[in-house]
Amino acid sequence: MLSFVAQRVVKGVIVLLAIVVLNFFLIRLAPGDPAVVMAGEAGASDQVFVQQLREKFGLDKPLPEQLFIYVKGIATFDLGFSFRQQAPVAKLIAERLPATLLLTLTAFAISLALGVLFGTFAARFAGTFLDTAITIFALIFYAMPIFWVALMGILLFSVTVDWLPSFGYETVGANYTGLAHVVDVGAHLIMPAMTLGLFFMATYTRMTRASMLEVKRLDFVKTARAKGLSDAVIQRRHVLRNALLPVVTLAGVHAGTLIGGAVITETVFAWPGIGRLMYDALLQRDYNLLLGVFVTCSIMVLIFNLITDLVYRLVDPRIEFAA
Repeated sequence: MLSFVAQRVVKGVIVLLAIVVLNFFLIRLAPGDPAVVMAGEAGASDQVFVQQLREKFGLDKPLPEQLFIYVKGIATFDLGFSFRQQAPVAKLIAERLPATLLLTLTAFAISLALGVLFGTFAARFAGTFLDTAITIFALIFYAMPIFWVALMGILLFSVTVDWLPSFGYETVGANYTGLAHVVDVGAHLIMPAMTLGLFFMATYTRMTRASMLEVKRLDFVKTARAKGLSDAVIQRRHVLRNALLPVVTLAGVHAGTLIGGAVITETVFAWPGIGRLMYDALLQRDYNLLLGVFVTCSIMVLIFNLITDLVYRLVDPRIEFAA
């Protein structure tokens, strides 16, 4: 297992390097000169001042040299300096990353728990009214855009009944501590996490239902029935465990999509995570900050995929570790 993890880490570093190089050139090819934008906002758009800004932030160097400096910095956990925020990129990301991890992991847990639960019930009562109701429920959330669900949630739970806060990570100026702070953050987390989680819940519900119905037709399930095992035991021990493999695969693939969905969710709910930071960096043409967020998101996706491979082995011990 350690050999498998080591090989995956080496491959992950190679993939990460390729992602950095690709994103570096794509961002530099985007229209707009950040030095010109910064000079314009400072009220001095003459060429001398623009050139001084380019030299100050290393933008006057050839692109290969800029890339080499950037990659060398990553090796020492230096992601560069944010032109617009006037702060190290690593510091800005470290301040926002906990909020994004809290949001995405909560949404992931909600989507997986509800998806497997609903999919199991739908497969158990296939062809009945309950199966139809669950399928329609899942399709509704699968078809609706995340931003629309977010806006409807704010309209219903914040504006109409006033049960939940509509934006932010915590109540501004409240200065709660201890349990009161946890409850306050939890209240702010419910709507963003549910908005993000319900979309992926729909996918897991459909996948779990289809996979369980397929496994139920296999010979070893018929053998278990012939041995006189109860239906509940067959569902839990033989059907669900084997049906979870494609769900685990899908969950690993969804890691990148989940982070992408967090950008929209954090923007709508003013959630102070790296998704919102990436959105602001994109609008402000803050190259280093944007690239730093991409690198961080790529590392998170690679870690998610490694965890998925390890969970595979836990779900089905017959699977051997092979890099």
